[in-house]
Amino acid sequence: MVTDAASPTRQPRALYVLFMTELWERFSFYGMQALLMLYMTKHLGFEQAHASSLNGWYGGLVYLTPLGGGLLADRLLGYKRTIILGGTLMMIGHFLMAIDRLPVFYTALACLIIGVGGIKANISTVVGKLYQPGDARRDRGFTIFYMGINIGGLLAPLVCGYLGESVSWHLGFAAAGVGMAIGLASFLYGQRLLAGVDLGPASRGEKESGRKAIAREDWGRIAVLLIIWVFVMLFWAGYFQTWVTLTLWADANTYRPMLPSWLGGKVMPASWTTSFNSAYIIVLTPLVNALWLALARRGLEPSSPFKMVLGLVGLALSFAIMVMAARLTGGHGASLAWLGGCYFLMTMGELTLSPVGLSLVTKLAPPGIGGALMGIWFLTNAVGYKLGGWVGEYWERVSHGTFFAGWVVVSLAAALVFLLLLPTLKRLAHGAE
Repeated sequence: MVTDAASPTRQPRALYVLFMTELWERFSFYGMQALLMLYMTKHLGFEQAHASSLNGWYGGLVYLTPLGGGLLADRLLGYKRTIILGGTLMMIGHFLMAIDRLPVFYTALACLIIGVGGIKANISTVVGKLYQPGDARRDRGFTIFYMGINIGGLLAPLVCGYLGESVSWHLGFAAAGVGMAIGLASFLYGQRLLAGVDLGPASRGEKESGRKAIAREDWGRIAVLLIIWVFVMLFWAGYFQTWVTLTLWADANTYRPMLPSWLGGKVMPASWTTSFNSAYIIVLTPLVNALWLALARRGLEPSSPFKMVLGLVGLALSFAIMVMAARLTGGHGASLAWLGGCYFLMTMGELTLSPVGLSLVTKLAPPGIGGALMGIWFLTNAVGYKLGGWVGEYWERVSHGTFFAGWVVVSLAAALVFLLLLPTLKRLAHGAE
């Protein structure tokens, strides 16, 4: 385990190896995701409801496989080999998307689904291994790591989205493959800094602990995670609208300016709007990190579950912006500012929920099953994204204002119930938070 005990405020250097690996892995993932809905409806000719459903299945399965990937790393291959295997499959999948054949399209999706399973949960688990229990740097380390995710998320639509929409769909997908290749190379090159981190499978003792010796307090902590995951699923269902209905809104209902001549002089690609969220995260992450640090120094930092309640409130407010956009503009030539406001509030919600949730899993997970529980954390994305895809099928069946208002009501109701459960969660955590 890397502790950097001599530097109580400086983050472990190995964090930045994982930062770069995840940055480029997410560049590849979000580059493809930014194009997928538009590619299916505009190039493959799928109907909107069918494309939303398929996108939901893809988004769901891509976050279901990290459960298997976590078990594979915990029990058999270890983290290093599982991450390398996953990254290789993702790279192959992106390059297959550059081939214009429908059977190859489905094969590529399968490679990406399995590949994400090998890399996604395990990278986050390795970040947790950089810190001793009780290390105050952990939450801030995960927030820095999360910023790497979103630098990739910012660059991906700008590069892959532009190439895909303005030049060739398949060139955009190939650029995503190049990004994954860079991420894989970053991980391999950085092994020297990761030398002090245990990247092998769980030891025999840890396996026995994970199977047989889970204490009563640990079961309580696992129960905390299971309860919280229900609310996290709802958050991701709303967040997934970024690549479903909010992308469709950007394409059909938003006025987008012309690009300068050196970028082809065409209308700004609709896929670029998916980068708003990542741009905000890059700007806001240091500010949120500084806020938590300042509150911690005064003994006022909120608990992780309370921060996550705030995340649901942020989601509700983001869709309230879109309710106003739909009703005041009639859904015709709406300003980009509406989406800008929506993504700002959604991002504030995300920053108080997602990196905090990753950190919470590593705090509460018993020895020997950390990878598996991190995989279950990403299962919340799986269920949430599939739910979001299913709800997206109703985009053309109700008014856009009604569609967005539904998200406001559900998000606020979930936040209220979550808030009422906080005393119970604190008791079940047995002081681990």
